[in-house]
Amino acid sequence: MSPTTTNPVDAAALPTPSPLIGWLAVVSVMLGIFAIVTTEILPIGLLTSIGSSFTISDGVAGLMMTMPGFLAAVSAPLVTVATARIDRRLMLCAFMLLLALANFLAAAAPDYWLVLVSRVMVGITIGGFWSIGAGLAERLVPPTSVSRATAVIFSAVPLGSVLGVPTGTLLGDLAGWRTAFAVMGALTVGVLIMLLLVVPPLPSVQATRLSDLRGMFRSSNTRFALLLTFLIVLAHFGTYTYVTPFLERVTHAGDGLITMFLLIYGAAGILGNFLGGARVAQYPRTVFGLAAGLIAAATLLLPMVGHWEAGAIALLIVWGIGYGAVPVASQTWFSKAAPSVPEAASVLFTASFQATISIGALLGGMVLDRTSPSAVMVLGGCTAVIMALIAGAHFTRRLTWPGSADAHE
Repeated sequence: MSPTTTNPVDAAALPTPSPLIGWLAVVSVMLGIFAIVTTEILPIGLLTSIGSSFTISDGVAGLMMTMPGFLAAVSAPLVTVATARIDRRLMLCAFMLLLALANFLAAAAPDYWLVLVSRVMVGITIGGFWSIGAGLAERLVPPTSVSRATAVIFSAVPLGSVLGVPTGTLLGDLAGWRTAFAVMGALTVGVLIMLLLVVPPLPSVQATRLSDLRGMFRSSNTRFALLLTFLIVLAHFGTYTYVTPFLERVTHAGDGLITMFLLIYGAAGILGNFLGGARVAQYPRTVFGLAAGLIAAATLLLPMVGHWEAGAIALLIVWGIGYGAVPVASQTWFSKAAPSVPEAASVLFTASFQATISIGALLGGMVLDRTSPSAVMVLGGCTAVIMALIAGAHFTRRLTWPGSADAHE
């Protein structure tokens, strides 16, 4: 089940970029994903402000998190297949332009439905850019630097939390939530210009067919990857989407303090990303299971300990470290499950991850509107516990990955 080669390109016929230009291209892709991640989760810190502007509940405002995920889940496989023969550089630039327009539309939207339209545009960008950009490192830098370049690209995920969301929240507090989206739009335009300047032409050399994606479902490891990703992302985004209402109503933290809390959480996320990334290749089950355990501990204890600021900060650090390892653990599991079709594995990872973000945000909003922020945390924690138990079941069944003789991990 190897990917079909279409429109093959003679690598020797393409100009080889200098190492500096290659790394600048890697950084530009990373900044593109940073802009996408930040735009996607920016409403988390601005949820109550946006809800107040349009006189809607926090749960309804949570649709801003639901819309992008569903669209990304659909667009990831469709865009990858439909654009198989189009230069990848051109596609990256097109998605950045779409993201810039989405941010400016949100900043100027007079009605909430226009904000949701902008989130649809964000979802299409996520599915397309991430599926293409996540696997470009090997085409931008020498083979010996591919692992490092891939780590740089993936660092955009925790950086979006540590820098993007707290900074956006601070801008929202100082100048209004519309300003935060306008600034994101300007940043996205800057990334678009950088992509145009430093990314070399990237003619398509490989196409992923829908049959490749369907074929992956025959693997028990892929099915485990889907189930584990669904449960852990459901647990996280069903709770983290509404962490601001929790900190306001339960911890009674002010706007400035909430911004600081989110900054600390994001810093912990970067730590978790590097800790998990250092071990996940050798111990994917352990890293994934520990991440779930940390998220479960934090969310289950928050309703009891989160009444105090010190307790809330401590648990947000634990939560951040746990979730920081989740994206790299999930991506690694998918890659190990289907090493012969890496692009298909990346597409399935993106689609499943983004679809579950939407479901988590939607279910969390429904629970929040009917109960309380504490109930949201408890339900999310229970879901994380289930995920950790299923990761353990994969170990007890002694399942291994294709091409690996390592039975213990």
